[in-house]
Order: sequence, then structure tokens, then C-alpha cells
Amino acid sequence: MELDGGSWVWSASLRFLFMLPMLLVIVGYQRNVKPVFQHIWRHPVPWLLWSTVGFGLFYAPLTFASIYGPGWLVAATFQLTIIAGSLLVPFLSKEKVKQTIPIQQILISLIILFGIFVMQLEHATVVPFKSVLLCVIPLIVSAFSYPLGNRKMMQLVDGELNTFQRILGMTIASMPFWFILSIYGMISHGLPSSGQMLQTFIVAVSSGIIATVLFFYATELVQHDNQKLAAVEATQSGEVIFTLLGELVFLHAPLPQVFSFVGILLVVIGMILHSVISALEKRKKVVAYQNVSGSGD
Repeated sequence: MELDGGSWVWSASLRFLFMLPMLLVIVGYQRNVKPVFQHIWRHPVPWLLWSTVGFGLFYAPLTFASIYGPGWLVAATFQLTIIAGSLLVPFLSKEKVKQTIPIQQILISLIILFGIFVMQLEHATVVPFKSVLLCVIPLIVSAFSYPLGNRKMMQLVDGELNTFQRILGMTIASMPFWFILSIYGMISHGLPSSGQMLQTFIVAVSSGIIATVLFFYATELVQHDNQKLAAVEATQSGEVIFTLLGELVFLHAPLPQVFSFVGILLVVIGMILHSVISALEKRKKVVAYQNVSGSGD
């Protein structure tokens, strides 16, 4: 989208402006829109705050960063969100519920991040420092905002709304941010082109609706297990591989060198380790429960 021109402002805001009517249709078809507005009405400030963080401060910096860095740099740097989600655990603890940073998951996440670093090492040497800085700083904001907004909203909703309802509510509550950004875009860059509108519509459907729903639903399933939550968030690292493949196929980028393939292997190993650790932890809990139940009988 950035290569085709158009303001980053419209690339960001149009995605959510397109998502809103689609979500209204989906949730409206299920006749579940009213509970969303009722929940927002009861908790307006948290909805506005964490929706703006989870959607606004996540996606606007992401599109801004694309001005100063290629797709691989944006995708790779955003993987800081893997560790960010785990580091936020102590700050998201509820009263009387002790939560600790899942060190084991962070160590595995470091393998993924090291793999990403190795994979992009050959490219990073040719990127100007100023571009790297203007790309990395917004992406750090984005990487922390996404899990923070998502997890705070899961706590606020606490199972009262389903995944589609929560995403609809966050989209509605983040609208003031997108309207303000759109006004800025209109004043500074004019209206978006038809090509940019088509591309952002595709992004809204594929990433905004399909991918967001799947990801949010997965995090809801394991929201009370920090290790599994870290494993789910780590699956986002796959986007680096797909970005590289996309650049090779659609943008005719040069074939990655040996270092890049080593990095890809480390990413895959890290994702597998996350899954294995989560499975082993679940098995331990099942065995422990069976032992306790057996001794009780």
C-alpha cells in the first residue's frame, strides 16, 4: 500500500471505517448489537481508552512506520509484541490474583526474536539510521499497545460479550480517534484515491475481520493462562515469513541468503517450542488433577 502511494493516515483510518459497517452486519445478523452498546454505556471511559490503545495506538503507528521502512523491517520489529505481552502481565493483574511474568515463554520468544534479527541482518546494513529510528520507535508503541488494549478489554468484558461483539465495541469506541485522524488526513493530504480505498477494504476484510476475530478468539480461550497466552501471541511471528514470501512473489525481491533461512528456521523452532511447552503444561495439570481426584476417592 505504501509503495502505491497515498497517505499513511488513510491506510490506517479507512481500515476501521470499513470494518464498522461489516461488523454491524455480522453482529446484527446474530441479533447481538444491543448488548454491545449497553456495555459501552455502562463503562464509557474504559471502552474509549483501551479501544483507542488497542486499535488506534496499535495500527496508526504501524502504518506510519511503513513510510520509513520496508515490509520486512516493519514485520520484524513488530515482533517485539511477543515479549511485550508477557512483560505486561504484572501490570494487568487483578486484585487478590497473583500473576507473574512467564519467564519460560519469554526465553522461547527471544529465540524467535533472535531468528528475526538474523533473518534481517543482511537487509539492516543498508537501511539509513534515520529511517530505522522513525520506523522502530512507532513500532515499539504499536507492539505494546496491541496486547495491552486487547488484554484490558478482555478484563473489562469478562465474558459478557463474544469475540465479534468485543471487536465491534472496540471499533465503535475507537471511532473518535479515527475521525480525528481522518480530518487531519483530509486537511494535509486530501481525499484517498480509489486504489487506496480498494486496498484498505481488502485489509479490512482479511486482517480487520478474519484475522482479528481469530486472534482475539484464541486469546480469549487462554486469557487466564499466561503461558498459553504468550504462545498464542507468539504465532504472530509467522507474519515475518509470509512477508518475505510475499515480497519474493509479488514485489520480486531478491532471494534471501543463508542467514535469512537460518533465521526462518529459528522462528519456526520457537513457535514449535511454544506449542510443545503449552501442551506439556496442560498435560501436567491434567495428571495432577487426576492424581488429586484419585487420592480423594
